[in-house]
Amino acid sequence: MNGTTPPARLTTPFGAESTAAEVVAGVDLTGRRVVVTGGASGIGVETARALASAGAELTLAVRDLAAGARTAADITATTGAKQVHVAHLDLADQSSVADFVTAWDGPLDILVNNAGVMASPELRTPEGWELQFATNHLGHFALTTGLHEALARSGAARVVAVSSSAHHRSPVVFEDIHFRERPYEPWSAYGQSKTANVLFAVEAAERWARDGISVNALMPGGIRTNLQRYVSDEELARLRAQAAGGTELRWKSPEEGAATSVLLAASPLVAGVSGRYFEDCNEAVRGVLGARTGVAEYALDPEAAARLWQVSEDTLATRD
Repeated sequence: MNGTTPPARLTTPFGAESTAAEVVAGVDLTGRRVVVTGGASGIGVETARALASAGAELTLAVRDLAAGARTAADITATTGAKQVHVAHLDLADQSSVADFVTAWDGPLDILVNNAGVMASPELRTPEGWELQFATNHLGHFALTTGLHEALARSGAARVVAVSSSAHHRSPVVFEDIHFRERPYEPWSAYGQSKTANVLFAVEAAERWARDGISVNALMPGGIRTNLQRYVSDEELARLRAQAAGGTELRWKSPEEGAATSVLLAASPLVAGVSGRYFEDCNEAVRGVLGARTGVAEYALDPEAAARLWQVSEDTLATRD
């Protein structure tokens, strides 16, 4: 991401209505080891299913082990995959993240940072961190950096950060990330955490290129899943109408919502691509923001990305 001229925008034959199965068709992931966080619900299930169907050894990293076991059994039944594992991971609990990292053995080829929380009421971790930032960014930051050695051992690892067009709502407000001084607002907090996901991809791509690790972020699309458990149907309808300017925004199916994650995780079409933000299976247009389209310039700012990395390291160090 160095220099002033961004690379040419990358496009693929796939689009908004492509499914994860279509994107992964013909891809062979035999012998590749994959972790999907939040792999027991929403688009995480379909992301995991598609990658397992291509032959990957899959680990579902989940808070609810019973739900993970049900999902693993379903994936095995529908794909014939034999190597589907379940491991506990609570991204809001740094001890849980550390336990997952410690337990991991051997190389890791694909890490899909899919789990998240959206528009929650004001909640905090025991450290006093705002929950959405702590879960969506700090948890995944600790997980991914903790697994760096395993990713480097792959030789050609991919990390996928599931962000959102909600990053349009807020940059990372470095002066008050955890809403200690400003009034808490759920959507601003969510938007800030999703901007952090993109900035993580920008900085990790820069730092880890020499290790052969590609890191990209994405907007999966509007999908009705358990992610919106804190958001009422009325609130969702209001937000959708506001964003669309009176036009109808289409919901994606979970299979369609998982397609861009699977593209970045497995497709040869994006081999070697890193530090970018995708939507609808194509790189987003930079700086031109629609209701659900485009990536904000502040989310790709290398200086903000480097600053966030340092702030994240410093924040995690305070609990040691």
